[in-house]
Amino acid sequence: MTSSERDVVMPEIGRRTVLGAAGVAACGVALAGCGGEAESAAPGIKGKEIAKAADVPVGGGKVISRWKIVVTQPTAGVYKAFSAACTHKGCAVASPKEGVMTCPCHGSEFDANDGKCLKGPATAPLAAYQVKVQGDGIIIV
Repeated sequence: MTSSERDVVMPEIGRRTVLGAAGVAACGVALAGCGGEAESAAPGIKGKEIAKAADVPVGGGKVISRWKIVVTQPTAGVYKAFSAACTHKGCAVASPKEGVMTCPCHGSEFDANDGKCLKGPATAPLAAYQVKVQGDGIIIV
């Protein structure tokens, strides 16, 4: 060991610092895993009409590009809303055809009834939003 190596002072890292850093890392992992869970409202549109019920066909749906949301009607009178952002790279999925929403960028497929990922490369489901029909409009709850 040379004299310059002996003069190097390493800072001490205490147990609290290590535990604190581990706690922050664990929280980050937990939050990252929440990406596909249901959301109560999309940012900034809670209570707003996002589509007219008549514009969402039974067995199909409509992408609302203004808010990057897709609204579906899997069966008559049942409306669902999901983030239109593919969970793989964020490209907007297309309106559902035959019960499936497809990402045009890499081919991921999602179920129009529950947003579940059917085919990768995406692995997580689309975020779901609660909706209600009020008059002739579909509202984010």
